[in-house]
Amino acid sequence: MSLVSGPGRAGGSPSDQELHTLKHVAYIQNLDTVRAPSRDDELEYWLTEHLRLNGVYWGLTALYILGHPDALPRAETIEFVLSCQHDNGGFGAAPGHDAHMLYTVSAVQVLVTVDAVDELDKRGRGGKQKVGSFIASLQDRETGCFMGDEWGESDTRFLYGALNALSLLGLMDLVDVPKAVEYIQSCENFDGAYGIRPGTESHSGQVFTCVAALAIAGRLDLVNKDRLGAWLSERQLEDGGLNGRPEKLVDACYTWWVGSSLAMIDRLHWIDGRKLAAFVLQCQLGALQIDRETW
Repeated sequence: MSLVSGPGRAGGSPSDQELHTLKHVAYIQNLDTVRAPSRDDELEYWLTEHLRLNGVYWGLTALYILGHPDALPRAETIEFVLSCQHDNGGFGAAPGHDAHMLYTVSAVQVLVTVDAVDELDKRGRGGKQKVGSFIASLQDRETGCFMGDEWGESDTRFLYGALNALSLLGLMDLVDVPKAVEYIQSCENFDGAYGIRPGTESHSGQVFTCVAALAIAGRLDLVNKDRLGAWLSERQLEDGGLNGRPEKLVDACYTWWVGSSLAMIDRLHWIDGRKLAAFVLQCQLGALQIDRETW
């Protein structure tokens, strides 16, 4: 299996225009993230431990989109998420891992998705308020940006994650939102797109984090929608796929980063949806197997 599957890279043939829903569901179930002990004798399991909590969020979201929200065990999912929480309120990638903004956001999103966010107050370490306090402690009150953890790395991913989680918890008042908005504005480039921090190259992933954060803050009025829409629409190449920045290869992940950003600024119709859908379908593995031993 290619780690970068796509047309011509272990992906399906151009004629494969069917979404193999049940095979995708089976594949996600087969990753066995929640009931991990059944795979703890595999090297791959331990090498990917840092992806554990995020993986639950990615898989669960995909299952909801595919129309199979109950394909993962709800009770065990909740137990696993809570087992990743630290006394400071944050969540790590897996039990025993350091707390980090990215995993905390995934934890909150998973609990909200399975309608179990109240479990934070019932069985969590300090309740929702403690989670909110952890997130708020990572804001740089001078710049408005957020760090990922106590070690100080900061960029717009963490800023978006903070506003995302706090909005879901109803705790936006714990942070300086106007200052965060100012920081996002400082990351805007001449092309209307955004970089990871002020003065850095525009990138589709960072565009999503900045635009989504502005949407949560209720400040989409600050976006130059036509200029940004033009830059985003130029990410679509002849095969229908999207890339992250000029002169780069297409990647299925940018279907989300670019597509959702265009949707938020009401410019989704500026790209060819049919060609994009065809590209995504070609990224499926032609011989998707249910048996884990074949992966």
